[in-house]
Amino acid sequence: MPGAAGFTLAEDGGCLADARHCAAAFLDQARADHRVRVSARARDLTQLVISELVTDARKYAPGPVLVELRLSVRAVDVVVWDSEPTVPSARRADPGRIGPHGLEIVQAVTEELFVEQEPAGKRITARITLDDAPGVP
Repeated sequence: MPGAAGFTLAEDGGCLADARHCAAAFLDQARADHRVRVSARARDLTQLVISELVTDARKYAPGPVLVELRLSVRAVDVVVWDSEPTVPSARRADPGRIGPHGLEIVQAVTEELFVEQEPAGKRITARITLDDAPGVP
């Protein structure tokens, strides 16, 4: 079973599309080749979480962005590393605020969210449940 996949994102504007494509292909392969139950919702949320985390990394951190996907029987972990050591925090809900909402969105759609400071930068791990409910393809 493909337990993990990792990639470094180029610094051009196409990196978001590349990251979403790699995530979808990874989950599709797990479903097709290894019969891992990956709901359409989990596939979509994985792409959304990658978009939000990579967008923030590109906006606030210089240098490379590393993405890793770790698959277990019940969840996929989206791990994003960047060189900015500042640990982000979600802002209070404010319907009148125009952006930034990325971390709030990630918190709302994931099972767990971990932020770890590294010797150089930080690592954010977002866990997404693969199955919506028993019996959902």
